[in-house]
Amino acid sequence: MDLDTFRALLTDEGQALLAVLQDTGPAEEPVFDLRRAHPAELVAAAREQVRLRRQAAAKFGRHAPRLYFTPDSVELSSHLAVSDYKLERVLHEIGGVLIDVMSLGSGADAHVLGRSHITSAVDGDRLTIEIAAANQKGMDEPALGLTCADITTFESHGEAVFIDLMRHAGPDGGHDPERYDPPFSWALERLHTTGAGWIRLAPGVPDQAVPDLGRADEAEWISYDGHIQEAVLWFGLDGLRTPKPTPVRKATLLPAGASLTGRGLPHPAVRPAGRYLYAPDPAVVHARLLAELAQDLAAGLVDEGGTHLTSDELRPTPFAAAYEVTEALPFDGAALKAVLRERTVGWVTVVAAHGLRIEADAFRHDLTPQDPRAATVFITGPAARPVMLITKPAPAPHTP
Repeated sequence: MDLDTFRALLTDEGQALLAVLQDTGPAEEPVFDLRRAHPAELVAAAREQVRLRRQAAAKFGRHAPRLYFTPDSVELSSHLAVSDYKLERVLHEIGGVLIDVMSLGSGADAHVLGRSHITSAVDGDRLTIEIAAANQKGMDEPALGLTCADITTFESHGEAVFIDLMRHAGPDGGHDPERYDPPFSWALERLHTTGAGWIRLAPGVPDQAVPDLGRADEAEWISYDGHIQEAVLWFGLDGLRTPKPTPVRKATLLPAGASLTGRGLPHPAVRPAGRYLYAPDPAVVHARLLAELAQDLAAGLVDEGGTHLTSDELRPTPFAAAYEVTEALPFDGAALKAVLRERTVGWVTVVAAHGLRIEADAFRHDLTPQDPRAATVFITGPAARPVMLITKPAPAPHTP
């Protein structure tokens, strides 16, 4: 969507189109009639906007039907609960009144910050700024000042700075931080100069691309409902303006609000499959906190280079889904089919360990069992001798 098209959506004609399409389902859209009465380009833009609003509802809830999006802003937005969570951290651990938002991303964080802080937002893209301005009403009128300017030369006066680099992956889809706009090195310098704030990054940015985690106080990976959302580098927590010697790694799971903090443990050892198997939340995996979770669960890795943990005892944890292993067999499709038929299992989820050349979906569809009962099959172990672990959800562990 270009700037002229977006501005056309804000006219009375554009608003009328959006209202008509918002109230009808995709299969009922009177596209032909609308194209007879309105420019085809405007009808297409309105249809796309309504489609994006419906897609964004899973992240923005009641706000989505009143907001404007681009495909990138929907894809790269985190759930609104993540913005609310970060606001609470800012209020209690960073403080301050004046916040500068450098590079808006989807704009959600800036709007949420504007509820409680005097927030100035700057972005070099005119379309991004105008979308953010239009979205202020849909986000309950936050106190948000918007400026279209070069971020790197903008004179800011904030007590803390937030820089969103989520949308600035390299043009080839890679994660070279120096190809971001602005470059990651500039963002770090800005945070170190101010002493307080945070940087939002794609959760999959490799450690080697961010040496020493930018000397942040804390690097936090956040998931929502089992789906990874983003990584955040925090600076100046608890009023400290000197970075800690070693950044703390943290995994936070929302909406539960549970956090697992790194303790500098060595990589967990590999051990034979026990009675229980744990599939860690992706925030734990991205934060590289498998060792901490393994220690808490008295568990080990099922295979080297993998992420699944195993133990002989069941312990409660919010940081992993627990399964009870009912059968362990050498990998053999025919043998697995026979076991599933014997147990009248009708739906199978197949999880193949990284590095094993097994098409999990194709394997699952090839089983074609008939009964409605379900099982999860983990295919793991060394490539030369993979093992099939047939599992079911573990019962809730007894707590004292």
